[in-house]
Amino acid sequence: MAEAHHSPLEQFKVKCLAFCGDGGQLHAFSFTNSALFMLLSVLAVTLLMVYGMRSRSLVPGRLQSVAELSYEFVANMVRDNVGGNGREYFPFIFSLFMFILFCNMLGMIPYSFTPTSHIIITFALALVVFIGVTIIAIVRNGIHFFTHFMPDGVPMWLAPLIVPIEVISYLTRPVSLSLRLGANMLAGHTTLMVFAGFVGSMIALGGILAVSGVLPLIMVTALTALEFLIAFLQAYVFAILSCLYLSEAVNMEHH
Repeated sequence: MAEAHHSPLEQFKVKCLAFCGDGGQLHAFSFTNSALFMLLSVLAVTLLMVYGMRSRSLVPGRLQSVAELSYEFVANMVRDNVGGNGREYFPFIFSLFMFILFCNMLGMIPYSFTPTSHIIITFALALVVFIGVTIIAIVRNGIHFFTHFMPDGVPMWLAPLIVPIEVISYLTRPVSLSLRLGANMLAGHTTLMVFAGFVGSMIALGGILAVSGVLPLIMVTALTALEFLIAFLQAYVFAILSCLYLSEAVNMEHH
């Protein structure tokens, strides 16, 4: 039982915190550690934007600078990848990016939980993007949307082969989008826990092994810095791919 407790995968276990069933079992209305950290992420983003922009000083403080940089970063992302037609969708992309970023970053706190390491969470986010983009594409382009599955210049006799391939490729977007984020967060946190376990074991044994634990400690420090970078990059990749899908939907008439 002790080994199971120190398993690198223990950190990903969803635990019921409130409204639990018999014996602490999860059910549809349970409040879990995953829900808690998603709620904390929403609160953190809200506090950053509300209190950061409260003073609106010409010489911004630290919170205001972070809020303004976040806003400009996502605004430029939408402008560069979607164009002027994507301005009305900026609030959604901004909320998506900041939510994923804060979920990733809060997960870097020791003994915390990373909601984005679970495929069910990332798939739900990807599905919202996929369904939203598809609805926007159909509303804006009507029947012209379906020409997306038959590229220009392709002979009609190839349609029975090309159309199914394009449809399958389109339908797998939420799968690839969710797996990319979830797998990266899962793999990074597992690697960190494994190396941290090496350090703890060597120090506990004492003697020469305690000294040899310096190398894994250096690796943990380097991996932690790398994991912070990955946490940001994965939020960025998710948001920019959402922008590219959105660009196809709103700019289809120009393709």
